[in-house]
Amino acid sequence: MKKERIAFKTRARLLCQLGEQLIKSEDIALLELIKNSYDADATYCNVLMENVADPKNGRIVIDDDGCGMSAERIRHTWLEIGTNFKESLAADEATKRTPKFKRMRLGEKGIGRFGVHRLGHKIDVYSKSADSRLEAHLAIDWRSAEKAEMIEDVPVSLTEDIPHYFKGKKTGTLIVITNLKGEWTRKMARDVARAIATLNSPFEEQGEFVPTLKFTGQRGEGKWIDGIVTFDEIRAKSLGSFEIMLRGNRIKSFEYHFTPWKVMDKLQPRMVKWDSKHTEARLITEDDEEIDLSEIGEVSFKGLVFDLDTKILKLGIQDVVGFKGYLQANGGVRVYRDNMRVLNYGEPDDDWLDLNFRRVNQPTRKVSSNVIIAAVGLSRESSGALREKANREGFLKNAAFMKLRNAILYALSKVELERSVDKDSIRAAYGKKAEIKNRHVTMDDLRADVETYVKNKVARKKMLQCIDRVEDQFEEFADSLIKSAGAGLNLSMVIHQMEKIIKNVKAMLRKRGHESDVAKQIDSLALLIEGYSILIRESDRKVRNLDEIVEQSVYNVGFRLSAHKIDLVDAYKKRGKCLALCTENHAINAMLNLFDNSIWWLGYSKTESPKIYVDIVESKLYKDSIAIVVADNGPGFSRDPEEMIKPFVTSKPNGMGIGLHLTNEIMLSLGGKLDFPAAKDVGVPKAFANGAIVALVFPKEA
Repeated sequence: MKKERIAFKTRARLLCQLGEQLIKSEDIALLELIKNSYDADATYCNVLMENVADPKNGRIVIDDDGCGMSAERIRHTWLEIGTNFKESLAADEATKRTPKFKRMRLGEKGIGRFGVHRLGHKIDVYSKSADSRLEAHLAIDWRSAEKAEMIEDVPVSLTEDIPHYFKGKKTGTLIVITNLKGEWTRKMARDVARAIATLNSPFEEQGEFVPTLKFTGQRGEGKWIDGIVTFDEIRAKSLGSFEIMLRGNRIKSFEYHFTPWKVMDKLQPRMVKWDSKHTEARLITEDDEEIDLSEIGEVSFKGLVFDLDTKILKLGIQDVVGFKGYLQANGGVRVYRDNMRVLNYGEPDDDWLDLNFRRVNQPTRKVSSNVIIAAVGLSRESSGALREKANREGFLKNAAFMKLRNAILYALSKVELERSVDKDSIRAAYGKKAEIKNRHVTMDDLRADVETYVKNKVARKKMLQCIDRVEDQFEEFADSLIKSAGAGLNLSMVIHQMEKIIKNVKAMLRKRGHESDVAKQIDSLALLIEGYSILIRESDRKVRNLDEIVEQSVYNVGFRLSAHKIDLVDAYKKRGKCLALCTENHAINAMLNLFDNSIWWLGYSKTESPKIYVDIVESKLYKDSIAIVVADNGPGFSRDPEEMIKPFVTSKPNGMGIGLHLTNEIMLSLGGKLDFPAAKDVGVPKAFANGAIVALVFPKEA
């Protein structure tokens, strides 16, 4: 047997591939070089683009006043591919921050410098450090690398000489890139300008590091980035702003401002502010799982929201096309670590929060990427669990990243909820005027007009008959919609309960449980389906016994109450027979929606000893009416009832915002109403006074 010790070999072409494939665009290449200046404790990084429309004669110059590099440092770090030099510094408590400005270093992979190879064939690097009297000069021609076979065959020139650029005590690095790899265009220039402008968060104060960009040339390059709209200009055109701090499993602070334009004199500014004790402060996912950001540290989320409705834009935007174009290019949610951007989050092709997809189901309530400009702020020191990809295109999608994403989506849902309030106000003041009337009143008004203004008896009779027919058909149509919507809303609950019962039965069978216990579970499954089947049966509107309706509703949610360990206070059982005008399925639907809300909020708030109180009351509040009251000892309502009954308004991360709206519609269709009374007005015990209290008010007779 012949055993041979061999080793890997590296082809010279790998260097070109790293530059071309790991750094996917010119703006990322430049940003990588700028970040190197930041890591070098520079106060500035100037980027000069000369004649870049002409690859043969153009050049790119990047210079900074950082700590610079000696020839020895260039030899053992800059020329070492994949060096762990910065990673080693970051791992040591004494060196993890830069010496002058105490910055957490951005580079750690040892490949960012390959950005220069994305830009041009010939690279000259001049650098001087404080511990050297000489200036180092590194020269590489990548066309030689393309011709060389192995990486060690690539000709590289490294010399030291009397300082030419960094004289005296000056330190820093100057990179000159010539023989450009492609012809630059105005669009590329503006993309780079936009990228550099967004390198730091516009919501934070400008730090001690300021990068600049300048174009000059014979083909008009000097005007390429003229007229670019600035963030300050666009900020004035926003209608809302927000500032949120997240820590651990809660929103630490929430602040939202509605700022109508001066021309909107019918509207007043509005502010919403709350802290970690607020009802909706606990962070959860769309699957109701708690989010804990402890391994990421404190997270800031700041931004602006806009309105792109054409009627609204005409009130205060002169250049509508330019305004929309800016938001299309700059809209989205970007991510910053120590106020330095993490690419590519927030770019037009990187909708990392799926904002546009979320908006499909609720277009008027959810924000798309072109109506928001926002920044997520992280501390590099405390967010080590978020690991950046080698190609500089964001974080690895690990557990920490998913927690961050879900937390931002939850916080954004709170902004969207407040924004919806202001959108409605704007539409009411400046949108299309549309009075929403009760359909019965509308038809009665129409009949009155026909009888008043139509003099021909035959024509008048035909019109009135037609109105009656339309009203009957509309009533049938609306009734079917409400019934199907209510049944559909509760279908998920039925399936959820069925799955739990079936799971229990299977477990009992596998463990050879007693037959009588198994039979009870199967009976409960049959009774569950029978109970919910009432929701889709035909049901006439007539005088019914409300305690029977309440009893059926309580039975329908009995398994859920038991599963969530919620006690039911059944005060209604003391009332005896209580008659009211209603339809059975509609009334049960309304009850189940209220139960569903209470169960969810009691669970979300982690209320100790959760309880739901149910009673049937006659109160001075409700003349000629009787009410079913459902209350809980949870956190109570955090929003005005008028807002909560609007469609698509919800505080639940996975909610559709139709539960209370549908319940309100059901009650109106029954000639009753949905009410939110005070505890003392409907005899609710003090233990439930701070919770959610809702009344379904039914008429006693037709």
